Amino acid sequence: MRWGWVWAAGAGYAVGSVPTGLVVGRLLAGVDVRRFGSHSSGATNVLRTAGAVAAGATLCLDVAKGYAAPAILRALGGGPGAQAVAAAAAGVGHSWPVFAGFQGGRSVGTTVGSLLALEPGTAALAVGAGVPVIALTRYVSLGSLAGAATAGVAIFRSPRVAGPVRGYTCFAVALLVLRHRANIARLLRGTEHRLGDPPAAAG
Repeated sequence: MRWGWVWAAGAGYAVGSVPTGLVVGRLLAGVDVRRFGSHSSGATNVLRTAGAVAAGATLCLDVAKGYAAPAILRALGGGPGAQAVAAAAAGVGHSWPVFAGFQGGRSVGTTVGSLLALEPGTAALAVGAGVPVIALTRYVSLGSLAGAATAGVAIFRSPRVAGPVRGYTCFAVALLVLRHRANIARLLRGTEHRLGDPPAAAG
């Protein structure tokens, strides 16, 4: 079992480490998105630096690789524990990708994809909570955190969810908070940047 989970973690990390935003930015805009704005390769910074088409492609690919990590383990016969480990490792890989100098994104899209594979109802609730916050405030970070909090609460309100999936969700929420700690500080100071801010102004 331990070796099975080690392999699951390795596979998930490899999938998560595919630098989707970096690749899309270079292919569609000829830029390394990590050199601008927040220096992240996530979809929000891709939007600031490479435009809406590139950002949309990045988000879709991030969600897809998050979904793929546990789905691959399921297809290979892995149980809920192995799938959850692969999902967690994919989030770590996206945040600290070995294929891109360990400089990645915030793991929001990847987390949504993994939840879609493991517990789609919770994923839908998280997206349903996060998107309106972003639309109303133009704070992507605030919407992401609202979605994470919703997922954390929802996963414990459903008695049918497997224990490893609950554990993964707690890990994912903690990872998202960790990756957004600078954003949280700016939100508290009132200096967080909104959608539509120019790349030079992003922190």
